[in-house]
Amino acid sequence: MLQKVEICGVNTSSLPTLTLKEQQELMLRLKSGDEAAREQFITGNLRLVLSLVRRFWSKNANADDVFQAGCVGLIKAIDNFDVTVGVRFSTYAVPMILGEIKRYLRDGNSLRVSRSIRDTAYQVLKVREKLEEADEDVTYDKIAKAMNVAVSEVAYALDAISDPVSLYEPVYNKSGDTLLLMDQIFDTKNNDEAWTEKAALYEAMQKLEEREKSILILRYFEGKTQTEISQEVGISQAQVSRLEKSALKRIKANIG
Repeated sequence: MLQKVEICGVNTSSLPTLTLKEQQELMLRLKSGDEAAREQFITGNLRLVLSLVRRFWSKNANADDVFQAGCVGLIKAIDNFDVTVGVRFSTYAVPMILGEIKRYLRDGNSLRVSRSIRDTAYQVLKVREKLEEADEDVTYDKIAKAMNVAVSEVAYALDAISDPVSLYEPVYNKSGDTLLLMDQIFDTKNNDEAWTEKAALYEAMQKLEEREKSILILRYFEGKTQTEISQEVGISQAQVSRLEKSALKRIKANIG
């Protein structure tokens, strides 16, 4: 669950949420040029941005900057969203927000290679050049043997000084059909579809009452039994079961 966090002067714990009906009405108004509706729609979807930004919080990324990049993606999604397509805005917006964040991280962060690795790489290049004068087929094994080091050390040093390749680098282009490097990379666990589902689940969770929300967190995030939950929240096991079923039913209705 989101904690109280200050980002860009915004108290994220007090950010408003919009119902599906409110989003649809505001979207129609902003598409017709209503600036007040546009502002309200952006503010009402900042929690969606924040839920995605949390994925990228680390020592190497400034939370404020990543959040701002996510907001840029949100605004682009609003500007390009087609109300006639028949999909939920969040479904369309999540990939665009993630893409903008990834673009910021790719363009704004450089890799730093340590001095010792760079020195090793320099030696590897010198040895490789010398071996190539006598042998056209120079392998990592031959370089490692000549340097009296492990093959893995040779490979690691050369990889470290190689220019990073963008995931948006075209690897195939024919008749206007471009295939990017990222199109060949797939993660069944952490893909855009999974994050869309998580964002939708988070939105649905926000619409529950606090007791229902607490029960689901204890049940499905902390793995506690209904009996343990009943003792913790001070109600009967039967009440816990009833509230759990009711909350799950409401979540399914909101997501569907």
